[in-house]
Amino acid sequence: MSVNADLQRERAAATLDSEDFARWWAGGSWQLEERRALERRFYEDPDFAEPVHPSCLSYKERYEQTVARSTRFLAKLRQWQREKQPQLQLSVNMLRDFRLLLSGSLGTGLFQQSFPLRVHFSMFMTTLLSQGTEEQQAQWLNRSWHMDGVLGTYAQTELGHGTFVRGLETRADYDPITQEFILNTPTQSSYKWWPGGLGNTANVAIVLAQLYVKGKHYGLQSFVVRIRDERTHEPLTGVDVGDIGPRLGGNGVNNGFLGLRDVRIPRNQMLMKNAQVLTDGTFVQGRPPLLLYGTMVYVRVITLKDVLFGLLQAATIATRYSVVRRQSRINSDQPEVSVLDHITQQAKILPQIARGVSYRLVSDWLWRFYEDVLRQLEDESTAGRNSLPELHALSCCLKAVATDEASEGVDLLRKSCGGHGFLSSANFDSIYGLTAAAYTYEGEYTVLLLQTARFLVRQYVDSLKRKVLPSSVSYLRDTSRLVWGKNLAANCVRALEISAMEQVRQAWQTQKTHQSSKVSAEMASNLAGRQLTSAAIAHAHAFFTRNALEQVEALRKKGDLSPNVSLVLGQLVELFVIDTFLRQSGCVLRWNNGITGTQLRFVERRFEELLAKLRPNAVALVDGFDFHDRVLGSTLGCHDGRVYERLMEEARRNPVNQEPVNSSFHNHLLPMMRGKL
Repeated sequence: MSVNADLQRERAAATLDSEDFARWWAGGSWQLEERRALERRFYEDPDFAEPVHPSCLSYKERYEQTVARSTRFLAKLRQWQREKQPQLQLSVNMLRDFRLLLSGSLGTGLFQQSFPLRVHFSMFMTTLLSQGTEEQQAQWLNRSWHMDGVLGTYAQTELGHGTFVRGLETRADYDPITQEFILNTPTQSSYKWWPGGLGNTANVAIVLAQLYVKGKHYGLQSFVVRIRDERTHEPLTGVDVGDIGPRLGGNGVNNGFLGLRDVRIPRNQMLMKNAQVLTDGTFVQGRPPLLLYGTMVYVRVITLKDVLFGLLQAATIATRYSVVRRQSRINSDQPEVSVLDHITQQAKILPQIARGVSYRLVSDWLWRFYEDVLRQLEDESTAGRNSLPELHALSCCLKAVATDEASEGVDLLRKSCGGHGFLSSANFDSIYGLTAAAYTYEGEYTVLLLQTARFLVRQYVDSLKRKVLPSSVSYLRDTSRLVWGKNLAANCVRALEISAMEQVRQAWQTQKTHQSSKVSAEMASNLAGRQLTSAAIAHAHAFFTRNALEQVEALRKKGDLSPNVSLVLGQLVELFVIDTFLRQSGCVLRWNNGITGTQLRFVERRFEELLAKLRPNAVALVDGFDFHDRVLGSTLGCHDGRVYERLMEEARRNPVNQEPVNSSFHNHLLPMMRGKL
C-alpha cells in the first residue's frame, strides 16, 4: 500500500535513525523484536479484528465484546508466556511488567477503552503479594494468576470518600465466637464505587474496611471477600453489586459499585502480613508495611508510565497528521505547506514529545527508587523507613502534575489537528479519557499536592535546623541567589528550584501567621491551602527538570546511547526544561527578580532554536516510539499517512451508512413532511 509522499520525504531527510531510537526506547534490540513479534501474534489474528468502530457500539455491547476479547487475549498471551518462560516466578516486578504489557502497546491496541481484568493483575494481585502472609498467598495467589475461580478487584474508594482513606465508612467487626469478620457498608455513601472490573466481572474483592474488635477501632485493614458465586456468578447473600454506568473514557473497565450487608468471611481472609487478629480477638500490629496504602503508592508510581504513553500516542497522531495536512502559504509564491512547517504548530506539538520523553526518564528513576525502598523495608532496614516519606511525597506530586499536564497536552494535540481531531476515528477521545481519569484515581490531584506540601514544610523546618535533607529536597538548604551562567538549561532548573523553595517558605510562613491568630494547626493548613498546593507543584517541576537532565547525563556516561540518539535526547530534555521554565515564568520571575528581560529573551530564543533543530526529526522521533497502527487506533496517525482515504473508509463503514435510506425517514421524517408543519 502506498505511503503519503510528504511522510516519505520527512523520513528520508531525517538525521535521526528511527530504528536506532526505537531500540533505545524499547530497552534494546532483543526487547524491541520480542515486542514486535508479540504484537504480530495478535494483530495478524483475524479473531482480534474490529468489524465495527467501538464508538458505534452501545455501552452493553462494548462490555460484552471486551470480555469476549479479553478471554481470547489472555488465553493466547498465557500460551506465549509458557513458551517463553515455563517456570514463572510471581513477584511485584513480574506483575509490574505484566500490568505494563496490558496498559502498554499490546493492551492498548486491542482495548482502546481498556478492559475489566487489568485491576485483577495489578492492584488485586499486588496487594496479595505485599499484604498477604505466605499461607494466604498459597491460598489465593496461584489461583488468581491462573484465574482459577478467582477474578479479583480492589475495592477502596467509596461513593462518599476517595483519597481521604481514613474517612472510609465500610466496617469489619470481628466475631470471636465464630472467628469471622462481619462486613457492612452502613450508609449509602459507604458503598464501594469505581473499582475496575467490579460491576459484572470480578467475583472476589479485596475490600478496605475499618476494623473493629469488641467495639474498639483498629484502623483500616484489607479483607478478601468473595462477592459472586464461583460457578453461577450470582451475587452472594448480602452483596449488592453492579456497574456504575458510562464514563468520559475507559468504558471497557466495567467500574462498579458494591454494598455489603452482614457478609461474613473467615478470620484468615483479613490480609495479615502487617497486622493480625488472633482467634480471641487480640490485635497484633506487625512491622510497618510499605504504607498501609502500599498498593496506591505502587499505582501512583506506574501511573507516570501510563500517562506518558497516552501523551506520546497523541503526539504521534498529531505529528504525522501535521505533516500530511497542508494549510496556508508561508510565501505567497509557494504552494501550501505542511502544518508542521508553521512555528505555531511546532510549539504545540514538539514540547509535548519532549514532555513525554522526559517523563519516561523520570518514571524509570522513580521505579528504581520504589524498588530500593521496598527491598529495604522487606529487610527491615532503617534506610527504608527513612526513605518512605520521600517516596510517598514524590509519588504524590509527580503523579498529580504529570496527569494534569499530560491530559492538558493530549487535548492540545487534539486541537492541533483541527476539526478532524474531533472525530472518534481520530481516537483522541479514548486517549484523553484514559489520561484524564488518571488525574483522579489513586489520589485526587489537590489532595496529593497537599500531602506532598506537608512533607515539604517539614523538610523546610529541618533545613532551618541544619539537618540533613533527602536528596530530592536538598535545594531547600541552598539560599544562594540565581547566578546566570552560560548553560541555559541549568539556569532554568536553578530558577525553578529557587521558586519552589520560596513557595515552600511562603506556605510555612502563611501557616505560622494563621496559627498566631489562635486557629488550630489544621485550620491554619486549610487557610494556607493555595500556598501549599503551589509549593508542591513548584517542587514537582523543579524535580522533573533536574532529574531528567541527570538521567540523560547518566545514560551518556554509561555509553547506552548512539551519538544521534544522545544528541536528539539532549535536545528534547533541554526543550522540556525550557518549556517548563516558560510555562511557570510567572512564579519564576516573582521569586527570581534578578532575571532580566534580556536573559528571558535568550531563553525564548533558545526555545525556538530547539524547535527548529527538532523539526526535521519530528516524524523519525514519533516513528521511534514504534506505535503499531492498532495502538494508535487513529485515522489521522497511521504510519502510511493515508489520512483522507482512511477517513472516508471509516465513514463508509459506519453502520448508519449501510442502507441508502434509514428507516427513520419512513417512520418519522416523511409523516412530518406530509403533515406540513
